Amino acid sequence: MTPEELIARTAGPVGQHGAAYYFTPETLATGKEMGLDGFRFYFLGRGGVLGDVEAPVVASAFGYFEPSLVQRIWDSGRQVVAPRTAARAHLVCGHRFGRERLAGAGDLAPFCAAAESVVAAADPAGLALFAGVAAEPLPEDPPARATQLLTVLRELRGSTHLLAVVASGLSPKVAHYLGRPDYFGSFGWGDDDVPVVDDARRATYGAVGALTDRLLVPAYRALDEAASADLADGVAAIAAALAVSDG
Repeated sequence: MTPEELIARTAGPVGQHGAAYYFTPETLATGKEMGLDGFRFYFLGRGGVLGDVEAPVVASAFGYFEPSLVQRIWDSGRQVVAPRTAARAHLVCGHRFGRERLAGAGDLAPFCAAAESVVAAADPAGLALFAGVAAEPLPEDPPARATQLLTVLRELRGSTHLLAVVASGLSPKVAHYLGRPDYFGSFGWGDDDVPVVDDARRATYGAVGALTDRLLVPAYRALDEAASADLADGVAAIAAALAVSDG
């Protein structure tokens, strides 16, 4: 399959399952043990790969959250736990999730090898969250390794999508409202923040996904036909295993 076909085939499952462990009871319990509620553990868990930075840095990398919300959650959280410590604890939650939930996914080593090739080929310029999590060491066992790599691939697409939004001339706030209006409030935005959207803005946002895919093609082009199949089959096997465990 072509890189474009592989991206189209895997984008949805990577986006969904790359975050599957974020708010599980076990992850929330780990955060609570560290003195962090679920939202703060999420912020420090994802953003902590950036280091003990100021809140505007995290807001720029996350993109879609209202900045004062980021300031409040990030600053109060890092008073309790160092961001890098929280980030690594968050990844360990993913490792545990993979070991518990991916037992039925079969041999994930080929998926891991293919995913690592994509990550190595991706240019991290402008992709702060991806670069941060991609730099974290990987566990050795395939279920845990696969879970972390799925998260890394998710951040690769997410960071690239944010880059595509900005390059298209949209603000992340407008893009977030157009793409996920039901989550606009939960990202810290109020009624007064609702943007005016017209056909031009909708058309621009409609083209962002295609631009995201084009920007990702060079990384996925690193895979030959066999490795492309390994990646696609691995994503499908992970999705199937998680569906069974959820059932």
